[in-house]
Amino acid sequence: MYEDSWYSFVPDFQQRPPPSGIQPTRHRRKESLLQQPNGTADNPNTAESLPALFEDQEDANSPPQPTLSHRAKSYSDFHNIVKAQLPSHAPRKKREKRRSVRGWEALALPESVTARLPVEEDVFDDRLERELLQASQREYLLYHDELAMTERHLGNLIADANTALRVLESLSHSFRAVDEQTTSFQAQCEGLLTEQKRLQVLADSVGRDLQYYTYLDSATRRLNAPGAGRLVEGASFAEILSTLYSCIEFMKNNSSYRDAESYLARYQALLIKALHLLEVGFVNHLNKVSAEISRQITATQSESARHALAYGRFEEIVLESYSLIPNVQLVVRSAYDQDGQPSSAPNSDVYVNTASNLFHAYWAARERDLKPITQHDLDVFRAEAKESIETAARNFVKQCFERSYNEASLFTRIFSVDTQFSMDPNSVFAALKSQRSVLTGSNVAPIATSLQSVLQSSELQTICNLVGWITNEYLLPEYDDDETPFVGRCRELAARLLAEHLWTFTDAAFEAEVAKSISKATVTADALKIGPVTNGDISSNAFPPVKRALELLVMFDQSMPKERCQRNSPVIFKIIKESIASLQRAEGRIKSTKNGTDPDLFMVKNLLILKNELMTLEIGDVRGQASTGASASLVAGNLQHFAQIWDTFRQQNPLGGLLSSFGSLTTYIPGSSLWSSRSNTPAPGGTPALGGGGGPATTPRLGAAAGGGTEVQDASEQLDGLLRQSIYAFTKRWAGVLNEARGVGGGGANKLGGKNLAKIERELEEMLERAFGGQPEVVDKLKEAIEIEAQAQVQAQGEKRSYITRV
Repeated sequence: MYEDSWYSFVPDFQQRPPPSGIQPTRHRRKESLLQQPNGTADNPNTAESLPALFEDQEDANSPPQPTLSHRAKSYSDFHNIVKAQLPSHAPRKKREKRRSVRGWEALALPESVTARLPVEEDVFDDRLERELLQASQREYLLYHDELAMTERHLGNLIADANTALRVLESLSHSFRAVDEQTTSFQAQCEGLLTEQKRLQVLADSVGRDLQYYTYLDSATRRLNAPGAGRLVEGASFAEILSTLYSCIEFMKNNSSYRDAESYLARYQALLIKALHLLEVGFVNHLNKVSAEISRQITATQSESARHALAYGRFEEIVLESYSLIPNVQLVVRSAYDQDGQPSSAPNSDVYVNTASNLFHAYWAARERDLKPITQHDLDVFRAEAKESIETAARNFVKQCFERSYNEASLFTRIFSVDTQFSMDPNSVFAALKSQRSVLTGSNVAPIATSLQSVLQSSELQTICNLVGWITNEYLLPEYDDDETPFVGRCRELAARLLAEHLWTFTDAAFEAEVAKSISKATVTADALKIGPVTNGDISSNAFPPVKRALELLVMFDQSMPKERCQRNSPVIFKIIKESIASLQRAEGRIKSTKNGTDPDLFMVKNLLILKNELMTLEIGDVRGQASTGASASLVAGNLQHFAQIWDTFRQQNPLGGLLSSFGSLTTYIPGSSLWSSRSNTPAPGGTPALGGGGGPATTPRLGAAAGGGTEVQDASEQLDGLLRQSIYAFTKRWAGVLNEARGVGGGGANKLGGKNLAKIERELEEMLERAFGGQPEVVDKLKEAIEIEAQAQVQAQGEKRSYITRV
């Protein structure tokens, strides 16, 4: 780049090495290896400094050298980094400036040398300058051109926008002028549109109302056509019924319309016509099916085949009728809901009448079809009844319950309504219950009629066994919630069969037996005597009508639920009433004939047996311990409730006798008192009052039994009153006899005709033992009562004498 001769002008002092003791500066120029050997160190010319280059000069205000600093982790860290960087730049600038100055000093030449250098010519070229300028500003010129082009585009956009605004303003003025000119026309158009809408709504309303008038001709023409009967087998018949119903409803709701009443009557006539066509079509269909089924049933002798034909095949053929059965179901469901309850629709009465006619037609056809099967079952039942009525009746009841369930299921599938039990007289159940000749699934009259015709001549025990079996078989078992429909149907039929027919029939049989064996029973003279007790059975020597009454009570309790054996049972009331009446008649005969039987002891024995049986069976208002068996009292032969009965005789006044404190005693039986107060006034509730002062007691009587007097409606209270009266009379009379034998109480031993006290006591002992053999508790209680009464009589006599003496 430079010539070699240029280096010969470098002075010698620049080639001297620096002193050995001083470390050379890092930025000073080293000695040139191209120094000329002929240079001298003592050159008189001083070195001249070279002017500083323009490019290398540093401005004091120039920015510091860029340095890479670490990224601050936080604001405090950033502050520390900046604080550390700021001091590091200033000293470095000064040092670099000094180094730069010292570096240029190394290139300084003496003025003498500078003067000997050749002068260079100025070769400045303006074109080159422009090229350099363009090259240096090429990038900026590109940006300038882009900005200029953008400016031109923006100017064009502004111009276009101004033009568009002027056009829009012109259009706005034009539209405003048009709007001002068409305001009246627009108002007229809106009025026309409003009127059009009003007319359209009015036309639609008139059209909707008019269709209820125009349908009359169409319906009349279709229902009066020669082949109108075939409409019931098509799907359009349901549409006809629904449309006629809607027209009738419209005419009823708009009675102020023109000719509304006339159209209403004509539409109702058409509805009746349509329903009549449905009835005729259904009857014809049933007759067709019945002819085929009855012929096949008559031709076969197999019970299973008859059952399959009567139910399976019959259902299959009946349902094969296109739309006839759906139309029948539509009419029936218009009259009743799914559970068979009457509908609340306004015109449901028309549908109810049609549905009733359909039911009658159906059961008439079923009666014709089932007549061979029904007659065969009745013949078999009567034949089996000759051998065993009870077994035949059980089989017949099971068979009828099964057939009733099948009939109910078939009826539900054909008519789409259920025949559930209902007390509503307008329900399907009430309509089917009236059919008394054939099983409909809801009526039990055919079953009861067949059973009663056979049981009419049977014994009472057989009737009770059958009624008890039905109760135990179908009503008493507790079934879970998921019991089958067949079991539920059987329970319902059994309850209705008992409540509506068999219980009434059984009550009549009991009443007839009571009249025969108790009220009108023939009593011999031997029956009026108290015989010895046999086999420890206290009822073995009871009065025969009382024995029969006990048997009837046990039979009734076995066959009936406890609810029917309570106080309001007419059978129980009649048994007790007639038994008491029979005992009263027997007591009168004993007193008149004087056959040696104590009438009071006779009444006490039989009344105690009857009372004990009532308590054992928990009949009436008595609530004692549970019965140990169906006939526990008769089997055991003991007065097991005697202690409870006698507990009502407990002495309340230790100074008086058993019969001297009646008014302060309470009773074991709720609602009654075993001992009434000693007054001549009858006790409330029909309880007989005993005479005062040991006088004769008034005998309570039922109006029907005694033939007059005040009628006592509670037989249990009458029984209690008679028992109190008999015990009182027996203990009082024997207490007087013992006092006379002992010579106390105002009498003497001569009045007994020579009988001594031991003989009287032995006679009393034998009489009580013969009446209550095997029951020492009863004998002891009666003897104790006699002794207490004897002491009371002695005490009363002593008080009377003391009163007379004082007077």
